[in-house]
Amino acid sequence: MFSLKAIRFSTNRRVLAEAGESVQRFLDSGVAELGDKLGPILWQFAPTKKFDPADFEGFLKVLPEKQDGVRLRHALEVRHDSFVVPDFVALARKYGVAVVYAHHATYPEIADVTGDFVYARLQRGSEDSENCYPEDELDGWAARAKEWAAGGQPHDLPRADPSVAAAKQPRDVFVYFITAGKPRAPFGAMALQGRVDS
Repeated sequence: MFSLKAIRFSTNRRVLAEAGESVQRFLDSGVAELGDKLGPILWQFAPTKKFDPADFEGFLKVLPEKQDGVRLRHALEVRHDSFVVPDFVALARKYGVAVVYAHHATYPEIADVTGDFVYARLQRGSEDSENCYPEDELDGWAARAKEWAAGGQPHDLPRADPSVAAAKQPRDVFVYFITAGKPRAPFGAMALQGRVDS
């Protein structure tokens, strides 16, 4: 299964509701050829993009549920602190899209489960660590991945709206290791997968 990163031309704009044409151009580029191998599509927003409910809902309205008969799953990576509010996660739930959980040094961490899958980007790894993250931290991420997959929400991760619990249902979980040079990231992914499988 392949997760795709959408073009930033769709998300790096002042008025997000005007992104419809560029979103469709990206989706028309052949993404549906992956069929059932198509994983989530990541829509990444600039760190300077602030949360405006009407503006952001305008963007969510242009994200289609299908492309050429293939179901689409959308993941939103926001990187401004103004998104850490209940209104944002409520909008994501309304449209059935996932909020990306980013384990990052400066970007906000939003672990609210808002879709039928979970998308996490682990970005605090080190090239000095054989498996990107220390072994005990990998143990922790494996436990969280299992909890997400079983339909739960880890209680040790920050949420924008702790008062709302996601529906308890099994979910696909996508966890990615992202580091500056990336040489140890594949080892982190394999080490995590080994823990999850055991």
